[in-house]
Amino acid sequence: MTVDEFRESTKGAPAPGLSRPLLALWHDARGDWAAAHGFAQEEDTPDGAWVHAYLHRREGDQGNAGYWYRRSGHPVAGCSLEEEWSQIAEALLGAKGP
Repeated sequence: MTVDEFRESTKGAPAPGLSRPLLALWHDARGDWAAAHGFAQEEDTPDGAWVHAYLHRREGDQGNAGYWYRRSGHPVAGCSLEEEWSQIAEALLGAKGP
């Protein structure tokens, strides 16, 4: 699945088999921060921490975001939220395979 296909899927139901970090991004794209945060919190992996960091950055909680970026192994993002969402989605979809 491409990032564009993934983004387009947010108009309907999530694709079966999405990881929790991808489900978090999916819900975020639909404007449901609480659901997105719930999925990110459930995933105790670097990918989950990366999405968690992004979500707290979106929320405006830079201190909490910094903590999660450190846990993820990724630097604090300096790009727009939209660009970061796409970067994370691309990385996670690439890791998932076609």
